[in-house]
Amino acid sequence: MFYIAQLSLFLVITILLAAATIVLGPFDPHGKRAYRINQFWTWLILRLAGVHLNVTGLQNIEPDKPYIFMVNHQSNIDIPVLIESLARFQLRWIAKKELLWVPFFGWAMWATKHIAVDRSDPMDAIRSLERAKERLGAGISIVIFPEGTRSHDGQLLRFKKGGFLLAAQSRAPIVPVAIKGSGRILPAGGWKLRSGVIEVFVDKPIAADNYRVGKLRVLSETVRQVIAGHLDQSTPAHSEPTPTGAKRLEKRSA
Repeated sequence: MFYIAQLSLFLVITILLAAATIVLGPFDPHGKRAYRINQFWTWLILRLAGVHLNVTGLQNIEPDKPYIFMVNHQSNIDIPVLIESLARFQLRWIAKKELLWVPFFGWAMWATKHIAVDRSDPMDAIRSLERAKERLGAGISIVIFPEGTRSHDGQLLRFKKGGFLLAAQSRAPIVPVAIKGSGRILPAGGWKLRSGVIEVFVDKPIAADNYRVGKLRVLSETVRQVIAGHLDQSTPAHSEPTPTGAKRLEKRSA
C-alpha cells in the first residue's frame, strides 16, 4: 500500500513539473530555465524515495566550464543521480528520438533541449553531434553513457565511439564519472525505487584535443579504465594505461 501511495505521488509531481517545463519550452532557447525545474524534480524525487548520494571529486571540475561527462549506466535512476550530483552544471543528454514521444517525460526532454537522435539514420547521428557542439558553446555540459545501454549485471559493457568523436571534434575535456550502487536502488527493468546510498566518483578531466579521430580507441580505453577503477572492476588486457592526473580517487566515508 505504501509503495502504491509513493508511486502515485511520484506520478503527480512528475506530471505537474513536466507541464511547467513544457510551458517554458518555447520561450527558453537553450532550456536553461526549464532545466532548473528538472533539478527541483530530481531533488524532490530522491528525497521522497530515501536515496542519499555520496559524491567524491567535485573539486576536480570547474562549475563555469562545460565538459563531456562520460558515465557508466546501471539504472534509470542514473539520470536523476547525475542531475543532483552535478547540481552546479547545466546538463544535456544525447538520447534516442523515441523517448520524445513518451507522455510528459519526452515532452519535458524537448522543452529542456536535450539532443534526440534517430539511431537508424546515420546523417541524423552526425547532426546530433553538431547540436551537441552548439550546447557546449552555450556553456552547457553533455552527458554520455558510452556503453549505449544499461548494464544488467553492473559490469562495464564495450564503449561506443560517438561521444569520443564529439570530444575530439569539439575539443571539450572528458570527465569520467562512475556511479556505484544505482543498480541496487532501481535494477534494470525494475520499477520499484528503493532507499539507500549511491556513490558517485568524479575524476579529473582528460583533454581530448590530444587525440586525433584515428586514436579514439586509445581515448575510449583510457576513460574506460578510469571508470572501471572506481567500480573495482578489472579492465581488458588491451587497455591503455591511465594518464597522469587521472588516478583513482579515494572514497569519502559516508
